[in-house]
Amino acid sequence: MSVKERFYVTTPIYYPSDNLHIGHAYTTTVADSLARWHRFAGRDVLFVTGSDEHGQKIQRAAAAKGVSPKAYVDEIVASFKHLWEKMNIKYDDFVRTTDERHHKAVQAVFQKIYDQGDIYKSTYEGWYCTPCETFWLENRLEDGNCPDCKRPVELVQEESYFFRLSKYAPRLLEYIEEHPEFIQPESRRNEMVNFIKSGLEDLCVSRTTFDWGIPVPIDEKHVIYVWFDALTNYLTALGYPEPNEMLDKWWPADLHLVGKEIMRFHTIIWPIMLMALDLPIPKTVFGHGWLLFDSDKMSKSKGNVVDPLVLIDEFGVDPIRYFLMREVSFGQDGNFSRRALIERTNADLANDLGNLLNRTLSMLNRYFDGVVPEPAAAPNEVDKALIDYAKGLGEQVDSLVKGLKLNEALVSIWRLIGRANKYVDERAPWNLAKLENKDELGTVMYNLLESLRIVALLIKPFLPETGSKIWDQLGLEDLEENSLADTTWGLLVPGTKTRKGDPIFPRIEVEREADEPAKTEPKKEEAKAEAKAAPAPSEPEGVLIGIEDFMKCELVVAEILEAVPVKGADRLLKLQVDIGTERRQIVAGIAQHYQPDQLIGKRVIVVKNLKPAKLRGELSQGMLLAATTPEGRVEVVSVSDGVPAGSKVK
Repeated sequence: MSVKERFYVTTPIYYPSDNLHIGHAYTTTVADSLARWHRFAGRDVLFVTGSDEHGQKIQRAAAAKGVSPKAYVDEIVASFKHLWEKMNIKYDDFVRTTDERHHKAVQAVFQKIYDQGDIYKSTYEGWYCTPCETFWLENRLEDGNCPDCKRPVELVQEESYFFRLSKYAPRLLEYIEEHPEFIQPESRRNEMVNFIKSGLEDLCVSRTTFDWGIPVPIDEKHVIYVWFDALTNYLTALGYPEPNEMLDKWWPADLHLVGKEIMRFHTIIWPIMLMALDLPIPKTVFGHGWLLFDSDKMSKSKGNVVDPLVLIDEFGVDPIRYFLMREVSFGQDGNFSRRALIERTNADLANDLGNLLNRTLSMLNRYFDGVVPEPAAAPNEVDKALIDYAKGLGEQVDSLVKGLKLNEALVSIWRLIGRANKYVDERAPWNLAKLENKDELGTVMYNLLESLRIVALLIKPFLPETGSKIWDQLGLEDLEENSLADTTWGLLVPGTKTRKGDPIFPRIEVEREADEPAKTEPKKEEAKAEAKAAPAPSEPEGVLIGIEDFMKCELVVAEILEAVPVKGADRLLKLQVDIGTERRQIVAGIAQHYQPDQLIGKRVIVVKNLKPAKLRGELSQGMLLAATTPEGRVEVVSVSDGVPAGSKVK
């Protein structure tokens, strides 16, 4: 019997100096998605996160509030766990550094390294950044400030214990050279190698000027340095220091997922601690980029942090999870904005995925009473292209996820969604229905439904609620019992009764949001009120306007002179139109329904006085009128060639 693959993934343990923001949610969402995917792929998985609760910064913050440090962190750690619950984060263990099991592990680590002579007592005099809990040599300061957070440092002089980092520097450099996968991406590896080569000083690993920490086992006047304490959490979760099956099975970790600002601790201090303990080094430490706000790092002091709880209340959790993983190339910095979140949700989730599910089930209800038909006809070339892509998709996504290319994995899934939408237009089920070609119509509908079944399975690790909703509307049961092997083509059973429901992603009113600045930390009551005030796009018949409102719209006939795709946007066409008095550019979301040459010469109706907007960097100076059929097919509203461009529509 073969041994099952295993995957041990960790996040940093977050510092409870304040509530978490969207950047923290990014790290943990990625870790959760990786854990869910590897379970789906049939591997044993351990996913650990937690909270780093000691240190001078916490002690000072608690004193300022007039509470004990433990009471202070208890409240904030509860907010961490609440956020992870709302974000659909399913961790296996949550390590708090105030846990008794963690105290035991940290003191055992300190004692073992001390006993072998790699920790010694001396006096520390130098610079310390309390917000970062980091010691700095003077030659590494920037304008006298901390090079990480740019804030002032304090001159510290106290008796301390030191860890012989310098002793292990040559061995660590050799290890990094022989194991290039240890530090990822490559740019971070180069930074760390240069840092080590510039000279490692021995590390101060105890403090005496405060007492909120784990006592040094050989000298209780000292508390253990907060980073020496925090890094041990990855062993705490495995029951260290006692020999046990957990430790044997899961160590070394497969992936430490961390922000790039704490790479030095995880790729220099931590591996040297492990070398001193005679324990294996983690397989990979991946330093991802920051999630920026208007190209600036999020910070409470700058007032530019984004509260994920507010976004979840307004948009739901899966749009947030999707945006975080799809928008950012993993390892690089990414930019968050409310506008980008709305555009990504509307384009990928509402237009592409939601529309595909809705139009497919609508046609199934119309043509087959909502029951999955038998694929009776032999597939043609168009059918084969869709089926062939779907057949190899599970293996492709697995390879990308194992390579930590999550945004590329999602892109590959959305290619199937895009192909299925295009397949609807190419095969035109409504025409097959008119011809009463039941065998071919049944084959087309089966192919669409089977594509959606595979999509539901593949996206569930990333978007858990969405995968479940699609599965349910397809009339299927026991989603959790399915695995990567079940993405094989042809497992949808004919005769299954589907359960069409409401659209899973209603469109967000872009026009209403377009001119609003990105909002950071609005009150939840205000966010809910805004959402409630927005007109429901699914019920336009309930909105009544007066004739004076209608007369504000200038509708004119326009002739389409040119049509080309918008680069990097599968849904958009850039049109040059003649509106009688001038030539204008209009960007329209009809690329999946028309080939550009089908539009040349068409006389269409446009809104002439619509406020100009930019879509994917292209100026749009108007809007085409179009109709959507019950099957989801879009047709632009047109008039005969006898009506000249510029004619007013009343």
